[in-house]
Amino acid sequence: MKKLALIASAITLALSVNVANAKVSEAEAAKLGTELTPLGGEKAGNADGSIPAWTGGITTPPAGYTPGDFHPDPFSDDKPLFEITSANLEQYKAFLSPGQIKLFETYPDTYRMPVYQTRRTASNPQWIYDQAKVNAVNAELVEGGNGVKNASGAIPFPIPSNGLEAIWNHLLRYRGQGVQRFGGQAAPTATGSYTVIGFDDVLMIKYSQRDATPESLFEENVLFKFKQKVTVPARLAGTALLVHETMDQVKEPRKAWTYNTGQRRVRLAPNVAYDAPGTAADGLRTSDDLDMFNGAPDRYNWELKGKQEMYVAYNNYKLHSDQVKYDDILKPGHINPDLTRFEKHRVWVVEATLKEGVRHIYEKRVFFLDEDSWQIQVADMYDNRNELYRVNIAYGVNYYEVPTHWSTLDVNHDLNSRRYLAVGLDNEESMYDFSVELQDQDFTPQALRREGRR
Repeated sequence: MKKLALIASAITLALSVNVANAKVSEAEAAKLGTELTPLGGEKAGNADGSIPAWTGGITTPPAGYTPGDFHPDPFSDDKPLFEITSANLEQYKAFLSPGQIKLFETYPDTYRMPVYQTRRTASNPQWIYDQAKVNAVNAELVEGGNGVKNASGAIPFPIPSNGLEAIWNHLLRYRGQGVQRFGGQAAPTATGSYTVIGFDDVLMIKYSQRDATPESLFEENVLFKFKQKVTVPARLAGTALLVHETMDQVKEPRKAWTYNTGQRRVRLAPNVAYDAPGTAADGLRTSDDLDMFNGAPDRYNWELKGKQEMYVAYNNYKLHSDQVKYDDILKPGHINPDLTRFEKHRVWVVEATLKEGVRHIYEKRVFFLDEDSWQIQVADMYDNRNELYRVNIAYGVNYYEVPTHWSTLDVNHDLNSRRYLAVGLDNEESMYDFSVELQDQDFTPQALRREGRR
């Protein structure tokens, strides 16, 4: 962290606030939508103009777009301003994480970052902005910070005072009310060969339902329900997973079930959490690496370090395109840099250190969260020797039919094996469906059994 140029933050004196005392005053909340964005970012640009002011993000889709299409690039005429390489890395280190720097050192001849004009495109519906202001003066962390109460719909803590509040903003950021996703993941070998593991996912986000209330969420104690079925290759097809994520994880931990095609049985799966290996991931990610971080935060101490200007993967519509094939993306060592787009944005820096007496393969994790969306853009993971172990990067786009800023691809780099896992490959599939109508009966163990047998 010594090499990171942290920006002085107004929250410095508040970092010692008790995690249960999260509410802000009405006067502080009034800054949302004025000097701050509706989700708590700095509305103004930076001093040298390399980060512009936020003016609302993408509020309407490009002409000709129809929901169900892949998302046309609103900035297809943009050209790179410059490119960061191992040769000129030194002059840009202040705007990179240690993990990003390590990727240049690991792949000095091939890893590059094309840097483009910064476009602050993140946006949400107006009702989310309205709800964020309500949450700001009401939301609280439950005992120990392992859940949230008195909040619904929008991020709970648009003006965070500690690291736990910031990470809960990532966990509860708006991504629509439900989505069906088609795609998969691949873990190329050192030579670049790979097998795509195909998934059909459905996600019903109870927290983000328009009619959800803090009272209804507290009573049901469910944040979201998630179901996943493996579609290819044939040896794994039909394997399925069901997860019910709880609102108050002290009151009730995550519930998970798996369906095994060989046994043709649904079983409880209490180990689908923390550092248990991710599904069919070749040991390259943990369960809580999915979506950059998910699940209970209770094994770590969380510290909000401040803010930093940083080059992050943003507006990656070229990488998202259905005109691109998996062979074009997946290369030895890392994905194809020519398909990526990096921009300078402000990020919150959150450091998680493992608590005494608990275990996890990551002794420390440092997360870099986009101030405009609360999406984790980069995550640096350290092993028990305090050495960089893995680096995860989220390549974001605005799904402007929702609208929401979310990743089109997450890439988990394992520095020890010099391999990576690309999660969210969808270029050769149908586009996500954010209009899918989902019901609770779609997310039962019985439904999981039916799904696995199809």
